[in-house]
Amino acid sequence: MKKSDREIMEIFEALDATECAHSAAALAGVDPKTVRRYARMRDTGRPTGGPVARPKLIDPFMPKIEEWVERSQGTVRADKLHERLQLLGFAGDERTTRRAVAKAKERWRAGHRRTYRPWITEPGLWLQFDWGWGPSVPGPGGGGERETLLFCAWLAWSRFRVVIPVWDRTLPTVISCIDSTLRAIGGAPTYVLTDNEKTMTIDRVAGVAVRHPQVVAAGRHYGLQVHTCVPFDPESKGGSEATVRIAKADLIPTTANLRDKYESFGELRGACAIFCQQVNNRTHRETGKSPASALDIEKTRLHPLPDAPHTLALGESRQVLRDQTVRFGSVRYSTPPGLVGQEAWVRADGEELVVVVDLSRLAHRPEWMQGPAGLMEVARHPLSLPGRPVIDLSHYPNHPQEMDGSPRQPRPKPANGAEKAFLDLGPGAKSWLIEAGAAGIPRIRVKMAAAVELAALVGVGEVDISLGLAATAGRFAEDDLMSIVQHRRHGARPADLVVADEAHSIQPGTSAWADFGRKAT
Repeated sequence: MKKSDREIMEIFEALDATECAHSAAALAGVDPKTVRRYARMRDTGRPTGGPVARPKLIDPFMPKIEEWVERSQGTVRADKLHERLQLLGFAGDERTTRRAVAKAKERWRAGHRRTYRPWITEPGLWLQFDWGWGPSVPGPGGGGERETLLFCAWLAWSRFRVVIPVWDRTLPTVISCIDSTLRAIGGAPTYVLTDNEKTMTIDRVAGVAVRHPQVVAAGRHYGLQVHTCVPFDPESKGGSEATVRIAKADLIPTTANLRDKYESFGELRGACAIFCQQVNNRTHRETGKSPASALDIEKTRLHPLPDAPHTLALGESRQVLRDQTVRFGSVRYSTPPGLVGQEAWVRADGEELVVVVDLSRLAHRPEWMQGPAGLMEVARHPLSLPGRPVIDLSHYPNHPQEMDGSPRQPRPKPANGAEKAFLDLGPGAKSWLIEAGAAGIPRIRVKMAAAVELAALVGVGEVDISLGLAATAGRFAEDDLMSIVQHRRHGARPADLVVADEAHSIQPGTSAWADFGRKAT
């Protein structure tokens, strides 16, 4: 039984007074062996309150266990090692072996554990970026839902973050995202650190990254040098990976953040802009100030940007025509509203055509365009052949044609006081006019004037409801409106107001019985 601190001090006091274990044991009320044990612990410098180390069956085999752990680089399995120990004469159980192997592995890892040094950067030196999967949103051209990608950039010194949603991670998209990021931070740093993906690093020879030649050309255009990180190196990738993790936790709809599903790609882009504004204006726990205020200091060390983006991010320049289309390969492709007369760039991406505009060059930015200035993908169409234009009907919201191609219902617009008085009766009057016009009813203006006079007698609401019923039932004769009003005043059901067309009948005729009883010739 372990002694308390007070009992141990009484043992030491009695031993110092008598200098004899038997006498001290009598004074302290303990066994002489207990006095000798505590005296030995005090003389050898061991803590008296610690556990007592007793010899174990596996102690003679510990050097062999440590040898096997060292040989396997700390990966040997305890059950397999126990089988070998039994062949060497170990008589203990497997639980004892597991404990001994766990302690041996812990000591091995302590001597081989990798140490990390904080990455201390200078202003205007490093920009990092990484990718993360974004939420699913409706695809371009009114297609089904498609997965998006989040381009997450992180300015190392100021911790300023930029998140841009895109559809793919091809090389032109990467360069366009870098261009938008540089214009969002207001300059170009000295280095850009990225991952070892094929769009940036085409090969690794003897551990040396071989960068894509077009990436090198784009870096030369912006006055920066592109570097690839060391694989599995948290010092050079931790910041950008943390940016991806934080962005995904906030932007992807989950039950944790209670965010609703995005209805469009523009809505996702707006959410990314709001997210960047929030995190960049929030005090960072590492620096003690907001990234936006730190960026003002870092801007003094950034390089000026060229006026035009790199051609790899753009493609071919086109002007948006008056019909909201751009021409590529003798084929017209539609663009969203608000871009007529503006410059756009088009490029082929696999089997699709990508249309990009520079928000900073627009004299007037449409309401649906959200986010920081820079390049933005506004349309994506499947490639087509000459003579087969690709038109997205959602790009023409006010066109007199429905989304499915059918004619849109006419919208009555009064041209004089009489027409305005009739249409002011309500939606029933508008429906009556549309249906009467479609049916080719004569003397429409006379009947409209009669409806206005009737409304002055029985009420506007009653006449408007009756006009709606007349339009539904197809009753446009001279006295039909008055008849419907009278029926409603006597409590008739709306179904009784429908007049059956006797020109057609579903009753079977007698022609099938014409040859009944006749013999076949």
